[in-house]
Amino acid sequence: MPVTVVVGGQWGDEGKGKIVDILAQDANIIARYQGGANAGHTVVYNGRKYVLHLVPSGILNARTICALGAGCVIDPARLLDEIDGLISAGINVDGRLFISHQAHLILPYHKILDALNEKRLGDGAIGVTGQGIGPAYTDKYSRCGIRMVDLLDKDTFIEKVKVNVEYKNRIIKELYNEPTIISDSIVSDYLGYRERLLPLIKDVSVLLNSAIADGRVIICEGAQGTLLDIDWGTYPYVTSSHSTAGGAVIGLGIGPTRIDKVLGVIKAYTTRVGKGLFPTEFEAEMQCRIRAAGAEFGATTGRARRCGWFDAVITRYAARLNSVDSWALTKLDVLSQLKTLQICVAYEYEGQRYEQFPPDMRIVERGKPIYDELEGWNAPIDEVRRLSGLPKPAHKYIERLAELTGAPIEMVSVGRERGETIFIE
Repeated sequence: MPVTVVVGGQWGDEGKGKIVDILAQDANIIARYQGGANAGHTVVYNGRKYVLHLVPSGILNARTICALGAGCVIDPARLLDEIDGLISAGINVDGRLFISHQAHLILPYHKILDALNEKRLGDGAIGVTGQGIGPAYTDKYSRCGIRMVDLLDKDTFIEKVKVNVEYKNRIIKELYNEPTIISDSIVSDYLGYRERLLPLIKDVSVLLNSAIADGRVIICEGAQGTLLDIDWGTYPYVTSSHSTAGGAVIGLGIGPTRIDKVLGVIKAYTTRVGKGLFPTEFEAEMQCRIRAAGAEFGATTGRARRCGWFDAVITRYAARLNSVDSWALTKLDVLSQLKTLQICVAYEYEGQRYEQFPPDMRIVERGKPIYDELEGWNAPIDEVRRLSGLPKPAHKYIERLAELTGAPIEMVSVGRERGETIFIE
C-alpha cells in the first residue's frame, strides 16, 4: 500500500515504534503527523534500545526519509538533543529528516505555563508530561503561535517572541504571582538553534504529494493513541491534538483519498499513563506482575503505566473511528504463564449493556466491565515465528480479539526485537 496510517488503538504506548520500524524496511518516507516530545516510541534493534520522542521511528532504516508535519509541535532543544544522540549511535540523519514550515515551535514559556496550570488544578490536574504541549497548541488555535517558517526571517521571529513574552508575563505575574521571563534569553537560545534547524525546514506537503504521485511507499505515524484524541478521547484526560487517523490528513497536508490503508496497533492487554478512566484496570498484585513482565514504564517520563485486561469496547471504538483495515497486536508474550485471561466485551451501567463506547464518561467511570474468560498458555512464545507455532490458547486469544474488534490481525509481536514478530497471511 503506497500510503498507510499507523494509529494507536488504545491509550497510547501500544508499541507503534516497533511496528513503524518494521514497516520502514519497505518504505520510502515515514511522516509524523501530530504531537510533540511528550510521545515516546521505543525501538529495539540488534540488542540496542532507541527511545525516540520527535524523530519518526523509521530513522533507523538508512534508506528512509523522515518528516515532521504541520500537526506537530517542535521543541528545538529536545529535537537537536535527539538528533545528536542518533548521530552518536552511528545513525546518519543528514538529508533524511525534514520539518514542515507550518509546524509550531514550543518555547520556554509554554513549559512554564504547563507546570503552573497543573499546580493550579491541584487534585484535578490532568497529569501532563510538562513538555509545554498543551500551551503550544493553545497558542496555535489562538493564532499567536510561532512556527518554523518564522525562523526564516530573524526580525520576524524576534518581534513575535517579544510580543508573546509580554503577554505571557502578564499571565505569569497576575494570575500565578510567579517571576516573569526575559525575551532576550529566549531569542538568543533560539537563534542558536536556528542555524541547525534551517536546513531541515521543508514543504512537507509538497514532499509527500510528489512522493505519492511517484508511487512511493509512505507511512504516516501517529504519536498517542485513539483514546487520547482531543475530540474523541476520554476528555479531559486527553492530549491536545488529533491522534486518530484523520489527523494524518490535516497534519501532513495530504488529501483523504490518498490514504490506502489504516493499520491499528493494539497491545494484548491495556495500559495508560497518568490519570483518567480505566475500566479494566488490574488489582495491585496483577498490576505489578504485568508491569514488571512488560516493562511498562513511560518512555518520556519514566512513570509507571497502569495495566489492565484487554478492553474490546475501546478497540471497537478505535476500529470505527479510524476505519482500521487490520491490527498489529503487540506484547502477546507478556501474557504467557497466566492460567486464565479476561477480555472486556461490554460495560454494564444501571441495567443496560454497552458494547459500543459511550460518549458519556460517567458511564465509563461507573459502569462494570463484562468479561469473557479464556484459557491461558503456560509456555514462552518469544521464539515462535509462525501462527501455527503458537500454543492453541494463544491462537484462540488472537482469533477472539479479531472477532470482538471487527478487524483482522496481520502482525503479532512476541518480543521487543524487530525480528520477534509473526506475520499472518
